[in-house]
Amino acid sequence: MSGTAMVVAIVFISVGFGVMFDMYKKHLEFKEKTLNNNSQTKEQAIAMMKQVQTLEERMQVLEKIVTDEGYDVKKEINKL
Repeated sequence: MSGTAMVVAIVFISVGFGVMFDMYKKHLEFKEKTLNNNSQTKEQAIAMMKQVQTLEERMQVLEKIVTDEGYDVKKEINKL
């Protein structure tokens, strides 16, 4: 192998490894962003589940109030 061919081969190998390294860094950055996004999504889902549970409890209380017999009597009295 001549000296020129060796220099060209070394340049191609160096550039090739440089490109592969940059691609790997970009892959790691993307993976990190994805993991961070997933953890935020989980936190949001947990917060929404708590909010739904709270709203369900409030709705049950309101249903008890509305279906209570005393509530109907109060409505009749207020109509008079």
